[in-house]
Amino acid sequence: MKSEEADFLHLISENQNLIHKVCNMYMDNEDDRRDLFQEVMLQLWLSYPTFQKKAKITTWMYKIALYTAISVFRKAKRQEKHREKLLAESEVISSEIPIQEETDLHLLQKCIDRLSDTDKGLMLLYLEEHSYREMSEILGISESNVGVRINRIKGKLRNMFKSVAQ
Repeated sequence: MKSEEADFLHLISENQNLIHKVCNMYMDNEDDRRDLFQEVMLQLWLSYPTFQKKAKITTWMYKIALYTAISVFRKAKRQEKHREKLLAESEVISSEIPIQEETDLHLLQKCIDRLSDTDKGLMLLYLEEHSYREMSEILGISESNVGVRINRIKGKLRNMFKSVAQ
């Protein structure tokens, strides 16, 4: 096995939890998570030869994983909207779970799911306790913009919780 391949496999084995966290944030079912995981792995492998080691390896991995997840998520959402439109034309579906039955964690996840793709990625990094500097490197925005966006996202989540609690 080539040295580059061995290095890559070692890198993945040490950091695969990072990739799983991103996949869990963007996909609801196990099959979709596995597919996304494979796509992220492919993108990491394709990008690995050009990694210049100017940033931490985990920062680079998060960046690739988040951009890949957002791209795949958007494509899946478009397909889902098309399926929903077809289902809505054929039957009325009511599958909402009463809020009282949801746990706080489940409710938080539902609220986060309603955020934009980039806000969702930012919240993942925030909940993973990354520094503003790391988040800015991963997302390609300034540290001050990270702080502003996190505060806005927290406000959105607070409002979502309030509206659900009423």
